[in-house]
Amino acid sequence: MAFTEPANWTGGFYELSVEVGDRDDDRLQRALTALWRAVAITGCYSSRDREPADQIAVPVTVASLEEFGHLHGVARPPFGGSVVFGCFSTRFEDAEDWLTLYLPLGALSVAEPRIGGFPFGPEGGARSLSWRASLDTWLAGVAGQVFRQVDFRLGLIGFEVDYVSAAELAGVLPEQRWNGYLVPAGGQLRYTPANR
Repeated sequence: MAFTEPANWTGGFYELSVEVGDRDDDRLQRALTALWRAVAITGCYSSRDREPADQIAVPVTVASLEEFGHLHGVARPPFGGSVVFGCFSTRFEDAEDWLTLYLPLGALSVAEPRIGGFPFGPEGGARSLSWRASLDTWLAGVAGQVFRQVDFRLGLIGFEVDYVSAAELAGVLPEQRWNGYLVPAGGQLRYTPANR
């Protein structure tokens, strides 16, 4: 897999996004460190436009996220193969921090041919649950490892998820779910999968 192959970075992104909590550099750093370890991402690079051998690795830190906007690496999803990954944070002024890990569909579709034209066409409906289930379960496991280090407020899994805060959900999940939801309850993380 060529890190810089443009097709690897196309097609949109499949994500795990977590509402880490109120804006706090230390909490965000702990979540970022736990996320990188849980996925077992190889490398940490500031650019997706140069091969890893042609750039110097950067530290997995909030400072790197703020300096470069995105961090990149390579890991293995549950259906095998090597896939490029990216990570970024969204920090709302006087509000919460979010941390997002994303897998570009271009790279994922090489590892899992059933992805096809997801989320469009026949691959975009309930048929996609056949491959999404294993990916979502894996990402939920990653979120569980992060949660053991940082008790975040909410996790969302899916294609380019829309941010909705834990406060907005107020513990009530939609019956028709395009995304998987990870909701803390009694010190545990409850995973409710997508059903659409």
